[in-house]
Amino acid sequence: MGFTAVHADWGRLDASLDDLGCGRAWADVHRVTGLRLACPECGGRVCARVSSRRARHFYHQQRPRDCELANESYEHHLLKLELATAARAAGFTAELEVSSPRADWRADVLVFDEQGRAFMALEAQLSPMTPEDARMRTDRYARDGVGVCWVGLQGRPWQRAVPSLRVEYPEERGAGWTVRHGIARYTWDPRTLAGKAGWTHITCPLGDAIRWILQGRVHPHTGPGGTVWWTADAYRQLAAARAKLEADDEAAARARAAEQARRAAAARAAAAEQRLHDALQQAQERQAEQERLAAFLEHAGIDAQVWPAFTQLVRTASGKPVEYGVQSPSHGNGLLVYSRPRPGRAFTLAGVVCPDPRALAQWPAELTILVPSQTWLARIQAAARTPLKVAVLNPTTKRCAFLRIRPQPPDPPAPPGSLRSG
Repeated sequence: MGFTAVHADWGRLDASLDDLGCGRAWADVHRVTGLRLACPECGGRVCARVSSRRARHFYHQQRPRDCELANESYEHHLLKLELATAARAAGFTAELEVSSPRADWRADVLVFDEQGRAFMALEAQLSPMTPEDARMRTDRYARDGVGVCWVGLQGRPWQRAVPSLRVEYPEERGAGWTVRHGIARYTWDPRTLAGKAGWTHITCPLGDAIRWILQGRVHPHTGPGGTVWWTADAYRQLAAARAKLEADDEAAARARAAEQARRAAAARAAAAEQRLHDALQQAQERQAEQERLAAFLEHAGIDAQVWPAFTQLVRTASGKPVEYGVQSPSHGNGLLVYSRPRPGRAFTLAGVVCPDPRALAQWPAELTILVPSQTWLARIQAAARTPLKVAVLNPTTKRCAFLRIRPQPPDPPAPPGSLRSG
């Protein structure tokens, strides 16, 4: 069934209008014998009647299978009528079931402005439709300068793709239709990033929503993820302000991160340069130290290449800060080793490296002798005349041994009259 019909002389008839849109009364078409009315969609013969809910409409005497108007559901019929009624209540001219001049679209309700130009189509969409079809049909209207609002009863994927309203059928006779989804406000208070923000769909009477749309108080807005809904310009501006604040904050965060990265890179470069400088300085110091100790290393028979390993063993064995002094003639030309027992205290003599064994006759009992090998240990043992503390620190094996050396007995005296050899 539909709301429109065509008469050969009167033209187009609209059952939702008191004068049928052509200056005739309902009594002129309702139960009039011999009156010939045609369906504007398929051209089939239709008749006027009133539904059980007192809704005037036209019905096909023989329902064709391929006529959309003839096969619309009762809910579709009522929703179209509600949309037309809401548009007229908002002060606009609205016609039902209007086709474009090229017949490439037919609006359930077509709304006209004060100059009589069609500017908005209200579509009751209760049958299935894909998002792609919804966009295509919306673009088809747009090519003729007509906006469109799709209205459905259930949540469908196509509602996210085009400007639409999801409405609820009135539970009681006489009650109005209610919009549950499709009109949204943006909430943001206070206006800082710390405050919560977001879009909220409101519930309102269908008549209010249609009035806002036709009066231009709300417009289609594409939100996050490409979802489309109706909202006021003030809310769009508020959302844009929030988005700009977020973008500025993100840009500032990126700038801070870039500055931090630059500083970190500069710090790494400076650290690398400092390490290189320190390594060169240490190499120079080691070279200078080896040059300073060249005479001692020759005296001790220690390879200059293993001297750093030996000194590391000395530090490890001592467990204290260690410094090397000079080669001391009073200590058998051995190298003096100083250590510091605690921070803040002075370095004190703690040992001697590789002293000449011939200088050990009056050796202090607590002064440690440090040697790099068993060969040196044997020399010390053979020359000991007093108890000695010896540390054998082998730079090759990295092993350490700490010994107490007992004094060697003196050579027995020669018998009277005997001759010493050698």
